[in-house]
Amino acid sequence: MTGNPPPSPATEAARSEAPRQRLALAAMLFAVSMTFIDQTIVSIAAPDITDELGLSASGMQWVVNAYLLSLAAFFALGGRLSDLFGHRRIMLLGTVVFVVSSVLCGCVPSGGFAQTWLIIFRATQGLGAALMFPAALAVVIAVFPVDRRGRALALFFGLSGALTAVGPLLGGWLTEWTWRAIFWVNVPVAVVAIVLAVLARIPEKRRTGRLDVVGAVLVAAGMALSVLGFQRASAWGWSSVATWACIVGGLVVLAFFYGYERRTRHPLINFDVFRDRAFTVDSLVLFFAMLAFVPVFFFASVYAQVSLSASPNQAALFLLYFFVGFGIASQWGGKILDKRGARPAMKIGCALGAVGFFLWAQKLTDLSMHDQWPYAAMAGAGIGFLLAPASTDAVNRSIDASYGEVTGITQTIRNYAAAIGMAVFGTVLTHVTTDRITTTLQDRGLPTAEAEQTARQVAEAVTGHPDGQGPTGDGPVARALRGAGDAIRMDFAEANQWVFYGMAIALAIAFLCALAHPGTRVTAPPPRQD
Repeated sequence: MTGNPPPSPATEAARSEAPRQRLALAAMLFAVSMTFIDQTIVSIAAPDITDELGLSASGMQWVVNAYLLSLAAFFALGGRLSDLFGHRRIMLLGTVVFVVSSVLCGCVPSGGFAQTWLIIFRATQGLGAALMFPAALAVVIAVFPVDRRGRALALFFGLSGALTAVGPLLGGWLTEWTWRAIFWVNVPVAVVAIVLAVLARIPEKRRTGRLDVVGAVLVAAGMALSVLGFQRASAWGWSSVATWACIVGGLVVLAFFYGYERRTRHPLINFDVFRDRAFTVDSLVLFFAMLAFVPVFFFASVYAQVSLSASPNQAALFLLYFFVGFGIASQWGGKILDKRGARPAMKIGCALGAVGFFLWAQKLTDLSMHDQWPYAAMAGAGIGFLLAPASTDAVNRSIDASYGEVTGITQTIRNYAAAIGMAVFGTVLTHVTTDRITTTLQDRGLPTAEAEQTARQVAEAVTGHPDGQGPTGDGPVARALRGAGDAIRMDFAEANQWVFYGMAIALAIAFLCALAHPGTRVTAPPPRQD
């Protein structure tokens, strides 16, 4: 009787590595979950924070934006530091910076210094996230072989992306106790992440080279300045000198950064990676997809609260339709990547997303939350199909296995696109909403000046200037909504249609970019040149 043959050394090695891989993936998921949740959780608690601390509307907006600005400005630096000093070490450092900043945000004292305190430590939160995320993603890439990397990163992006929808739900529940808890909740999550990272015994690898301090300062300044211009465009206006000074000034600094990087011996970003056609296509697909992916959280949530009269928690549940499709499709996308490469998954995702957002836009004026779920799920599925394959394929093509550096590049592209999407779509929503509500109120007999003022108040409430008197409160916006009834809600729904059609166009452009992908697959790590 012949027994089963003994397992090969390669099989035994794979089995011994599997528990460490799962622990490492779990550790990184716990770490990055904090960064995703904090992108949305503060917006829900904004009215309570404003009321208790006596912040101005613009001051609260700075509290929200400080995190996003810092995140975008330091991603490239985080990726480079991860390569130079070790992915695990920088991930742990970023986690500590993030959680200490979170605790200090929750401990903000009352008084005149409160606004400055919150802005400072929200910015250091963003710095911690910028250190943590590229390193965490590089850890996952390093511990999983190429043939299993697609499914691992599909789980990484699927779960971490879905956690963005948890922010509003968790924020609404915690705020009922105290808004400070939205920051303190990061402490136990960080402890779990650190413990799992230690237990996983993640191997530490470093690259030789020096930190490009000048490049780090230039890219941080250029990103922060240009993102600031895009983010504040709705408040300052697109005709404002300040808006264009920030945008153009930031782009000029980034152009100077590019020239400097091409000349320096140890650049922060090796732009030679863009010579790879597939990497460039992956980056373009991510850019246009992110114009829709991050902004949809905000615009769908506000649409639900204004046009559907939903509570913040109900609005968060509305977003779950999107994430059901996203979560399921992200796993399929990872399997397609492992078997056939990134091009088929990106084409399917872009096409499905474009159709989903287009059909979703058409259903917004039905003013029924449940009638929209198939189209919201379709839009989410489109993003889910493309996100992990495009990101993974880009990182797999990194030069000299510089995973941290290339992760910093792709994440910078994603955050930059999200900021542009928020600004452009926010401006569209503001103008269309103001025009339509002004007409509605004039038709009901209000004087032109009063109609325009009320319309502007509604527009201000939905473009991110919380004053504690938003669409579900007792302020002028809420009174206008109650007074005009369904007419204003329909006006706002029609204005949102323009935004969602814009998202469909962004995905259609991403589809055209995906067609240019050469279709080649990465089946082994790129050669290392030390």
